[in-house]
Amino acid sequence: VQLQAFGGGLVQTGGSLRLSCAASGRTFSSYLLGWFRQAPGKEREFVAAISWIGGTTYYADSVQDRFTISRDNAKNMAYLQMNSVKPEDTAVYYCAASRYSDSYYNDPSAFRSWGQGTLVTVSS
Repeated sequence: VQLQAFGGGLVQTGGSLRLSCAASGRTFSSYLLGWFRQAPGKEREFVAAISWIGGTTYYADSVQDRFTISRDNAKNMAYLQMNSVKPEDTAVYYCAASRYSDSYYNDPSAFRSWGQGTLVTVSS
């Protein structure tokens, strides 16, 4: 499956932004979908993931209750709604897909398909 993330941009602290991830491939619905981010000088980190049928979601502690991940398998799309953003949310955000079980939801090495990334900048 090929992925393309978009929707990043400049947002003020406390604001909202929605990232989208477009996928190609007929088996999109069978993949675990995740969002990861990488800030300058830091390692890539897990943000959120959603199971293949969308019934289970996972979040990093740092974004819990602020971000919401969702997917629309009929449209081959995934989303990350970002609310109450903070300067520390500034990063390049990547969507990724995995054929592994949900047990690997936060392990970047389990995700073999990656989008090109979209930059989110939160101004203070």
